[in-house]
Amino acid sequence: MEVKIGVQYAPREIVLESGQSAEEIEHAVSEALTGKSPLLSLVDDHGRKVLVPADRLAYVELGEPTARKVGFSAL
Repeated sequence: MEVKIGVQYAPREIVLESGQSAEEIEHAVSEALTGKSPLLSLVDDHGRKVLVPADRLAYVELGEPTARKVGFSAL
């Protein structure tokens, strides 16, 4: 799933592909915004962890789940 994170005072957004479900990401964002967690912590498809201070979150956009394309196709 593609996730875009806007960070206050940062010129660009953070874009990552995550294997986490939309519900898991929503739960992590909600915990960060309610103050239960000081950081928004997400893991991308390559196993890298992305940490964003909760008080700097501007927005989080969840994209459609991406389907992996395998093989070749002839149109």
